[in-house]
Amino acid sequence: MAIRAVLWDIDDTLFDYDGAERTGMRHHLAHEGLPDAYDGVEQALDRWRDLTVRHWQRLAAGETDFPGRHWDRVRDFLGRPLSDTEAEEWFERHRRHYEAAWALFPDAVPALDGLAAGYRHAVLSNSAFEHQDRKLRALGVRDRFEVLLCAAELGVSKPEAAAFHAACDALGLPPHEVAYVGNEPDIDARGATEAGLLGIWLDRRGTGDRPDLTRITGLAELAPMLRPDTRFGAVSLIG
Repeated sequence: MAIRAVLWDIDDTLFDYDGAERTGMRHHLAHEGLPDAYDGVEQALDRWRDLTVRHWQRLAAGETDFPGRHWDRVRDFLGRPLSDTEAEEWFERHRRHYEAAWALFPDAVPALDGLAAGYRHAVLSNSAFEHQDRKLRALGVRDRFEVLLCAAELGVSKPEAAAFHAACDALGLPPHEVAYVGNEPDIDARGATEAGLLGIWLDRRGTGDRPDLTRITGLAELAPMLRPDTRFGAVSLIG
């Protein structure tokens, strides 16, 4: 049966999250000063990225909440004890630089435009609704998506099947009529596939090391894959 809707990840799929994080943090450290624990800015940027992943995992496991996730990340990054207020103030100064660097990937709007007539569109994100809704509005694409669901409000996150099924239910479509596009091979593509969707891994770096997954390296490849539904074809895009 043909795909009728595309369900999207946001960060590092449509939105250049990593680029904005690194640019924003670089500018932030230029104002704040490099913490003593780091030999250079690149080392600090890598540490911030690692801590982002670590504290997201704690959030997904129910070990912290969204504000606590940010505060603990700041404490670990700086390597010193801070009150919640102090950590929040530091994070908010960083956030201003980060948001100033927000940008969509160059292929995002052309892909959405190319699929607009034939497919419904929605978002499923392992984040919070308020944050992602504001981000999509700032980037000028919120009206492209009829549904926006986030883990913080759902109480379940990708790659759990319940998260994908909640998005399909919101669209009123069975999973096999929905494609999910995301940059994470396991959290996004494998999770969606195991939930019964057409899971598509957006491998922007071209690593190509997951032959078990349906893979594209850029969003320009998405429309040819979906027209017609190539769940059992498009061999050149798999692996």
